[in-house]
Amino acid sequence: MGLFSRRQSSTPTPLDGVDVVLADLDGVVYAGAGPLPHAVESLTGAGESRRLGYITNNASRTDASVAAHLSELGLQTAAEEVVTSPQAAMRLLATRVAPGSTILVVGGEGLVVEAEKSGYIVTRSADDAPAAVVQGFAPEVGWTHLAEAAFALKVPEEEGGIPWIATNTDWTIPQSRGVAPGNGTLVSAVHTAIGRLATVAGKPETPIFEEAVARFGASAPLFLGDRLDTDILGANRAGIPSALVLTGIDRPKHLLAAPAGSQPTYVLSDLRELHEPYPQTIVRDGVVSVGGASVRIDGPDVTILAAGERQIDLLRAGAAAIWQTGRAIFGFRVPEALYADPFHRP
Repeated sequence: MGLFSRRQSSTPTPLDGVDVVLADLDGVVYAGAGPLPHAVESLTGAGESRRLGYITNNASRTDASVAAHLSELGLQTAAEEVVTSPQAAMRLLATRVAPGSTILVVGGEGLVVEAEKSGYIVTRSADDAPAAVVQGFAPEVGWTHLAEAAFALKVPEEEGGIPWIATNTDWTIPQSRGVAPGNGTLVSAVHTAIGRLATVAGKPETPIFEEAVARFGASAPLFLGDRLDTDILGANRAGIPSALVLTGIDRPKHLLAAPAGSQPTYVLSDLRELHEPYPQTIVRDGVVSVGGASVRIDGPDVTILAAGERQIDLLRAGAAAIWQTGRAIFGFRVPEALYADPFHRP
């Protein structure tokens, strides 16, 4: 028998019909070095009858080091099963700058290795006349590195300046001690200095998803993420069903406020719920019900008719009720009970 046995039910689980599970890492599988509760065993169970792949915007490590980390946590993973934003950045760079060119890299080993594998010469100095700047996250990135990028990018591209590619623009990154600034904050610092915008290679742009689907030969993938603005938006843009798992950055209040392009297919407390029948959303006479929870929109008021036994079902019902109106969240009065947050986060 598998690690997880599905309860007898006519209601499908999020995994039913899925041939490849594509998972984000930070906030979904781990926070910092340690695994998130229930992540390893839940993904192990999912992998018993389908392929597992990983997509990460974190540019600080190589695909091999990420695979080694996952294997140490108990998820036996090969380097080719990890799709990274530096890989997406190099594919994008190749359309702008010929391999063999010198590029200024702001970032860590993950970005340097991919650049060199793609045939580029890496420099850290604007004085070396780089043909492009590629910027990704690494904990060691500091003012000196950002300043070199600004020096290299001082001429706007439309006036003959060089391209600027960012692996990703996640504002934050979950760590074991809490939430820390991500690559988006570092990219924003350079933008503020020079008044230019970077071209983004990773999530929420589609190339990184398209690479993953092609690499794993997926016909019915499911993507797991913890961020609405990168993970879920990117999956939606790529036409991939998605699940937001509440173990990372975005919280219930963010889910309720999600605009149309960033609304997930599924909402999960943690990855154990991949294996559970996913309750239907029923709309009848203006009442939205999920499980034992029911919510109704009364003009500007979101009214809880029944809280039910599970906070996650109340959140699902509230989100569905708000989303179906097509109205922005600031047009509603939302009871605190609807965005209560008992869910695990780093």
